[in-house]
Amino acid sequence: MRINEFSFRVRYGETDQMGVVYHGNYAQYLEIGRVEWLRQLGVSYKSMEERGVMLPVISLQMNFKKSARYDDLIMVRTKLKRIPSVKIEFDFEILNEEKELLVEANTVLAFMDMKSMRPIRCPSYVLDLIEG
Repeated sequence: MRINEFSFRVRYGETDQMGVVYHGNYAQYLEIGRVEWLRQLGVSYKSMEERGVMLPVISLQMNFKKSARYDDLIMVRTKLKRIPSVKIEFDFEILNEEKELLVEANTVLAFMDMKSMRPIRCPSYVLDLIEG
Protein backbone atom coordinates (compact mmCIF):
# COMPACT_ATOMS: atom_id res chain seq x y z
CA MET A 1 0.00 0.00 0.00
CA ARG A 2 1.02 3.61 -0.47
CA ILE A 3 3.35 5.18 2.10
CA ASN A 4 4.00 8.84 2.87
CA GLU A 5 6.83 10.20 5.00
CA PHE A 6 7.30 13.72 6.31
CA SER A 7 9.75 15.18 8.81
CA PHE A 8 9.71 18.19 11.09
CA ARG A 9 11.37 19.53 14.23
CA VAL A 10 9.64 19.28 17.58
CA ARG A 11 8.64 22.75 18.74
CA TYR A 12 9.10 23.96 22.32
CA GLY A 13 5.35 24.39 22.87
CA GLU A 14 4.78 20.66 22.14
CA THR A 15 6.88 19.59 25.12
CA ASP A 16 6.33 19.33 28.83
CA GLN A 17 8.51 20.82 31.56
CA MET A 18 11.09 18.05 31.01
CA GLY A 19 11.46 18.89 27.30
CA VAL A 20 9.63 15.67 26.27
CA VAL A 21 6.81 15.74 23.70
CA TYR A 22 3.48 15.68 25.54
CA HIS A 23 1.69 12.43 24.61
CA GLY A 24 -1.46 14.20 23.36
CA ASN A 25 0.54 15.93 20.62
CA TYR A 26 1.19 12.63 18.85
CA ALA A 27 -2.47 12.50 17.75
CA GLN A 28 -1.88 15.78 15.90
CA TYR A 29 1.24 14.33 14.28
CA LEU A 30 -0.88 11.41 13.03
CA GLU A 31 -3.46 13.83 11.64
CA ILE A 32 -0.74 15.63 9.70
CA GLY A 33 0.40 12.22 8.44
CA ARG A 34 -3.09 11.42 7.12
CA VAL A 35 -3.51 14.84 5.53
CA GLU A 36 -0.14 14.59 3.80
CA TRP A 37 -0.86 11.01 2.70
CA LEU A 38 -4.08 12.18 1.02
CA ARG A 39 -2.34 15.23 -0.46
CA GLN A 40 0.34 12.98 -1.99
CA LEU A 41 -2.48 10.91 -3.45
CA GLY A 42 -3.97 14.04 -5.03
CA VAL A 43 -6.86 14.69 -2.61
CA SER A 44 -7.12 17.28 0.14
CA TYR A 45 -9.31 17.15 3.24
CA LYS A 46 -10.63 20.55 2.19
CA SER A 47 -11.71 19.31 -1.25
CA MET A 48 -13.41 16.28 0.33
CA GLU A 49 -15.35 18.53 2.69
CA GLU A 50 -16.30 20.79 -0.20
CA ARG A 51 -17.79 17.66 -1.80
CA GLY A 52 -19.75 16.93 1.40
CA VAL A 53 -17.53 14.18 2.82
CA MET A 54 -15.83 14.21 6.21
CA LEU A 55 -13.56 11.67 7.91
CA PRO A 56 -14.05 11.50 11.70
CA VAL A 57 -11.64 9.32 13.65
CA ILE A 58 -13.43 6.32 15.14
CA SER A 59 -10.40 4.51 16.55
CA LEU A 60 -6.94 5.63 17.68
CA GLN A 61 -4.26 3.38 19.13
CA MET A 62 -0.74 4.39 20.09
CA ASN A 63 2.15 2.42 21.55
CA PHE A 64 4.92 4.61 22.92
CA LYS A 65 8.44 3.19 22.66
CA LYS A 66 10.76 6.17 23.25
CA SER A 67 10.35 9.88 23.88
CA ALA A 68 10.77 12.65 21.37
CA ARG A 69 12.30 15.82 22.77
CA TYR A 70 12.42 19.50 21.98
CA ASP A 71 14.23 20.24 18.69
CA ASP A 72 14.40 16.56 17.63
CA LEU A 73 13.91 15.97 13.93
CA ILE A 74 11.18 13.36 13.73
CA MET A 75 9.59 11.56 10.81
CA VAL A 76 6.00 10.36 10.56
CA ARG A 77 5.58 7.39 8.22
CA THR A 78 1.93 6.84 7.18
CA LYS A 79 0.79 3.68 5.44
CA LEU A 80 -2.66 2.77 4.16
CA LYS A 81 -3.48 -0.58 5.75
CA ARG A 82 -6.05 -1.79 3.19
CA ILE A 83 -8.27 -0.58 0.36
CA PRO A 84 -10.99 1.52 2.04
CA SER A 85 -14.70 0.80 2.03
CA VAL A 86 -16.82 2.73 4.55
CA LYS A 87 -13.72 2.99 6.74
CA ILE A 88 -10.13 3.91 5.96
CA GLU A 89 -7.33 2.60 8.17
CA PHE A 90 -3.76 3.83 8.53
CA ASP A 91 -0.70 2.46 10.30
CA PHE A 92 1.98 4.87 11.48
CA GLU A 93 5.55 4.86 12.67
CA ILE A 94 7.15 7.90 14.24
CA LEU A 95 10.94 7.79 14.18
CA ASN A 96 13.73 10.06 15.35
CA GLU A 97 16.69 11.23 13.28
CA GLU A 98 18.61 8.06 14.20
CA LYS A 99 15.68 6.01 12.78
CA GLU A 100 14.77 4.76 16.26
CA LEU A 101 11.10 3.87 16.61
CA LEU A 102 9.35 6.28 18.97
CA VAL A 103 5.68 5.46 18.41
CA GLU A 104 3.63 2.84 16.58
CA ALA A 105 0.05 3.88 15.92
CA ASN A 106 -3.13 3.04 14.05
CA THR A 107 -6.17 5.11 13.18
CA VAL A 108 -9.50 4.16 11.65
CA LEU A 109 -11.72 6.84 10.13
CA ALA A 110 -15.22 6.61 8.68
CA PHE A 111 -16.39 8.29 5.50
CA MET A 112 -19.43 10.37 6.48
CA ASP A 113 -21.94 12.37 4.46
CA MET A 114 -21.87 15.85 5.99
CA LYS A 115 -25.56 16.52 5.35
CA SER A 116 -27.08 13.26 6.58
CA MET A 117 -24.29 12.52 9.11
CA ARG A 118 -24.48 8.90 7.95
CA PRO A 119 -21.61 6.61 6.93
CA ILE A 120 -20.98 6.28 3.21
CA ARG A 121 -18.66 4.25 1.02
CA CYS A 122 -15.28 5.67 0.08
CA PRO A 123 -15.86 8.13 -2.76
CA SER A 124 -15.02 6.70 -6.17
CA TYR A 125 -12.62 9.57 -6.95
CA VAL A 126 -10.53 8.54 -3.92
CA LEU A 127 -10.68 4.82 -4.75
CA ASP A 128 -9.66 5.51 -8.34
CA LEU A 129 -6.53 7.32 -7.13
CA ILE A 130 -5.66 4.56 -4.64
CA GLU A 131 -6.13 1.76 -7.14
CA GLY A 132 -4.70 3.71 -10.11
